[in-house]
Amino acid sequence: MKKITALFLSLMLLLPVAGCAADAPLTLTFWHCMTENAGVMLEEQVKVFNDTLGKENGIRVQAVYQGAYTDATTKMNNMLSSSQESLLPDVMQMDATGKVNYLSSGAAYTVDQAVLDGLDVSALLPAALGNWQLNGVQLGVPFATSTTVMYYNKTLLQQKGAQVPETFQDIAALAPVFAEDNISVYADLPNTPSLANWMGQLGSFLTDNENGNTGSATALSCVENGALLTFLTEWKSLYQSGALENAAGSLERFAAGQIVFICASSSKAAGLRDAIGDRFEMGIAQFPRVNEEAMKGSTASGSCLVMFDKGDDQLKKAARLFVSYMTGAPVQANVAVATGYIPANGDSISDAAYQALLQEFPDYGVSLLQLTETPGSMRSVTVGPAKDFYYAIQNNVSDMLTYDLTPEETVSLLETELNGLLYQYNLANP
Repeated sequence: MKKITALFLSLMLLLPVAGCAADAPLTLTFWHCMTENAGVMLEEQVKVFNDTLGKENGIRVQAVYQGAYTDATTKMNNMLSSSQESLLPDVMQMDATGKVNYLSSGAAYTVDQAVLDGLDVSALLPAALGNWQLNGVQLGVPFATSTTVMYYNKTLLQQKGAQVPETFQDIAALAPVFAEDNISVYADLPNTPSLANWMGQLGSFLTDNENGNTGSATALSCVENGALLTFLTEWKSLYQSGALENAAGSLERFAAGQIVFICASSSKAAGLRDAIGDRFEMGIAQFPRVNEEAMKGSTASGSCLVMFDKGDDQLKKAARLFVSYMTGAPVQANVAVATGYIPANGDSISDAAYQALLQEFPDYGVSLLQLTETPGSMRSVTVGPAKDFYYAIQNNVSDMLTYDLTPEETVSLLETELNGLLYQYNLANP
């Protein structure tokens, strides 16, 4: 009975949404934030949709580039605050900065609602899908899914006869190996997402309410359980070993061979490989663990597709069809091949294009493996004062190393500043 129902819903989803396809097509507005290789790939996928499934169903998608994710979110917020919901797109590519305002907008057409109307998300990876939940609501569907991985100079590591490190202590042990090479072993400044990952490895959330996912974050939850102190102690020890440069890792410097290890989004893989060229062979490893006791893991990130309800059932049906297409196995495989993003559709793994990529560059499979191994309890962070929170973490951890503060002093400083930011935000946004 379930199979018959599923087949019926699938057929209903594919029915023409604007009457006869010979009629003037229904225009669907799609805001996106993709540039370079990813932008070219996205425009190509939209064109294929318009020429095939869209044409068959009387739909034409108009893709509109909106700049960076924060730019698109700001534009969305401006329209919501000025009661211009009619100017919102039908589908929008959104990152975590837009989750809170989208949910509370009154114009959201959530995935939970769309599933009731026939959208099928059963093939999407649970870890990727779960990243776009807030307060128990499935806001959107994963489109450009990434996770933080560690890129490394495989050629140099092989020349030294060294192994790929798994923990901070392993990285520290490589300091004397590269002491005479005049390069940085590892460069990094912790920030909100990376610190949340390291807290998650230690069995803790960064903030309460599961990192702000089940309710508004109001305070740090990694102080009393000792997770923040453990991390800062290990981080300072890594710095004192000489292996850590107290600076945000530069992708350009890594590509130039000036840094051995760097942590960055898995979505940077294709661009980094192009930038490196023939200088050296790039390797990809899992996000480093705080210590031997820490779990493996790095949460899903990237962007999702959300839909808006502008009071037109035909537009909503068209949006479901387009979203279903963009998260289908072939498109998700093409996204991965063009960029380094992880295919969010489990069926993409057996797609010929994705298999060909893994055969040529086996390390691309690391990000997918890491995502499947990351416990569901490890959640990305959603906080109101996102920008200030981000830089407060960076500045305080950097100051610990620059001014030789103790980890205990730094815990106190972080607790005071971050809790203060959350308190002031929640006070102004009851």
